[in-house]
Amino acid sequence: MPNTTRKKNDTIESVSLVSLGCPKNLVDSEKMLGLLAESGLAPVSYDPSNEDSAFEGADAVVINTCGFLEASKDESLQVIKDAIREKEAGNVKRVVVAGCLVQRHRAKMLEWAPGIDAMVGVFDRDKIVEAVKGVDDTSGTGLPAGRRKLKSLEEASDKPKYWIAANALVAAKERDMKVTGLTVHGKDGKGIGYFEDDSARLRLTPRHYSYLRISEGCNQNCAFCTIPSIRGKMRSKPLDRICSEARELINDGAFEILLIGQDTTSYGDDIGAGLRAKSQMAKGQMAKGQMANGRSGKGSVDFSDYGGLPALLQALSDTIDEANHGQGWLRLMYAYPTNFSDPIIEAFGALVAKGRLVPYLDIPLQHASDRVLELMRRNVTRKQQGDVIKKLRKAVGTAHPSFAPGMCVRTTFISGFPGETEADHKQLLEFIEEMDFEAVGVFEYSHEEGTVAGTMEEDKKLAVPAAVKERRRNEVMELQQKLAFKKAAAMAAKFNEKDPLGSLKKGAVQLDVLIDAGLRTSGKKTSGVSDGGRLYVGRTYFQAPQIDAVTYVQSREKLAPGEVVRCVVVGSDGYDLVARPVSELEKKVGLSILR
Repeated sequence: MPNTTRKKNDTIESVSLVSLGCPKNLVDSEKMLGLLAESGLAPVSYDPSNEDSAFEGADAVVINTCGFLEASKDESLQVIKDAIREKEAGNVKRVVVAGCLVQRHRAKMLEWAPGIDAMVGVFDRDKIVEAVKGVDDTSGTGLPAGRRKLKSLEEASDKPKYWIAANALVAAKERDMKVTGLTVHGKDGKGIGYFEDDSARLRLTPRHYSYLRISEGCNQNCAFCTIPSIRGKMRSKPLDRICSEARELINDGAFEILLIGQDTTSYGDDIGAGLRAKSQMAKGQMAKGQMANGRSGKGSVDFSDYGGLPALLQALSDTIDEANHGQGWLRLMYAYPTNFSDPIIEAFGALVAKGRLVPYLDIPLQHASDRVLELMRRNVTRKQQGDVIKKLRKAVGTAHPSFAPGMCVRTTFISGFPGETEADHKQLLEFIEEMDFEAVGVFEYSHEEGTVAGTMEEDKKLAVPAAVKERRRNEVMELQQKLAFKKAAAMAAKFNEKDPLGSLKKGAVQLDVLIDAGLRTSGKKTSGVSDGGRLYVGRTYFQAPQIDAVTYVQSREKLAPGEVVRCVVVGSDGYDLVARPVSELEKKVGLSILR
């Protein structure tokens, strides 16, 4: 029912922000929420379970949309329409829409969802306060901005009702940045880079982990992808700014930092700080096993000499050493296979051995048939993809005791891409079984307007029927499920609940688990293990938040989110693991002996 205790119409004092889509979008949401809070607006949680109003207590609503897939568009529009209904019912005053859907479909937004008060594109986050508060009508009153009477954007003749720069270069020029002679296409090494500020975010993730954007946009030309048309060409963030943001996140309590971008592998290429710019010099040093200062020996290579991703990973590793006494996880997401070269692999292995970088890689491969990969414009072959994974696993090995059983590779594939045959699908299944990935996601191909693949699908000879897409997707997931369940069960099988201490001595799998949250349910009593206890959900190094399996921890002691607990795997439940703190098992066995 409508809220009858609403504030006066001339006040905007609180805001609810709904973040949809990927972690890159989440960082945008956190930055906008930080700006809104800094302007004096009180953040109000979005609660979709509230039957009366998901935006209870909010004067304004901001929906940061995803527009990558058709399903994402539909979800975004549904939330927008829900917010507009709340406005029509008198429960909120303004509805502001931001993000990828706005950037991609700006001309259609008001047709799809009439009642939107303002729109903000992906290059204009800094305009969010103006979009939410409206246009100041009494600037000389001396009243706080949130209490001034606001004109709607429709009523304001001196302001547009949207801020949607066409691309990063236009956005930079509008902010009076010097862009003469600079480009964003990444070919001359003089790109303007990522000039937006991601610091001072009001984080929406739990305090103990956070996403850190290292670049935006993409220079790849995949046939199915809309990202370049939305986010533009690749723009790397300067290394010193990335490290500064990392320190800020660590000081704010982040133990795990997840590096994100559209193509993290190519970091720095667009601003003249990429791997390719310094590869020859680094290659020579690598061959000699020498640092720039002349020191030599195994593991002594200074990866900062490489530029690009190796330099970034080392710099962030050093930052963790300095800011958090070497305590923390650094996780690399969204790597592109084409440029994942030997220097990156060697740097990856060396930093895992140092204990700073977790041996986990999110590397979307999309397919394993050379013919389909060519149709997708991926610029890589099945063999090249397989070689990268094999080299990476070899380089990492079990180099650090905290990261046994070793390298974890997560990837995604597309089923039913236009032109995919049963033979292509069979090759994909064979590749998945051969590589034995730790985690796999698969998406049915989705028609996206304006893409090369979208045009291909219009050819009936190339279009894959919906039922075939679904079947192929299910076959991929059934195979991956078999492989993943087997791995989880194998880890659990090394523990003997009747002899817990003996299991610890004989090689039961021990892992550091980062606790995410406590559960209301309690663990069951287990013979030889415990008398039950509280149940927590956490993650090991090979489990990224929100996309991978989890580890359930049964503990007699009270654990806190963000706490890292050394555990032994005692069971499995499908993809998920079940674990107990090692210290509790040792105490339990010790007490039993004393009796």
